[in-house]
Amino acid sequence: MDDRVLLVTGASRGLGAATARLAAASGFKVALVARKAQSVAALAAELGEDRALALGADVGDWPEISAAVGRTVERFGRLDAAFANAGVGVGTSFFGDDDPDPRAWEEMVRTNVLGAAYTARAALPALRESSGHLLITGSVAGRYIRNASMYSVTKWAVTGMAGAIREEAVGTGVRVTLINPGMTDTDILSDEQRKKPMLQPDDIARAVLYALSQPPSVDVNEILVRPTGQVL
Repeated sequence: MDDRVLLVTGASRGLGAATARLAAASGFKVALVARKAQSVAALAAELGEDRALALGADVGDWPEISAAVGRTVERFGRLDAAFANAGVGVGTSFFGDDDPDPRAWEEMVRTNVLGAAYTARAALPALRESSGHLLITGSVAGRYIRNASMYSVTKWAVTGMAGAIREEAVGTGVRVTLINPGMTDTDILSDEQRKKPMLQPDDIARAVLYALSQPPSVDVNEILVRPTGQVL
């Protein structure tokens, strides 16, 4: 994998940071995208500034994420893989009750759905040139209905998006992988959720690298990973 270039959104912490570290250790050059470049500057320095690029971009803002992809290609000369990983969550989202102001959903929908779509749209031209790989973070919540969860709704949208992009990419050499983590130790979990079995970000990073390590003839469409003991 030496000198292949991977762009990771949501790279400042959690799954994104873990994936960036493992990818760099496996020989990738990495573009680290967070809302503020300062948030990933330390990680870029840790990985080596000759192999890592810190970028500030809001994935829900088309000019910003498209510019981040452009800067990646300008710096490294190519893009071989993009991991549309950035996501946010809010608490329970009752649709027919006295939920807190439902406008709190807007950022989540913009980041989780539109952000993934914008990242894909920005990256696909370069990925077609390299016969590259698009990966998107979904969720077990995008495969099994979650009561009172707009977060689950956004991840169902991502499941459909990955399938639609995969069909569009037929004949281009581009592969598309949907990564569906179960309960994972990230900062979006509630105190109650933390009492349950959890994966670690490194567990998901290994799943991402598994997909990236396959030969060009193998398209790993979907990986669903739960912690031992999680039912749904």
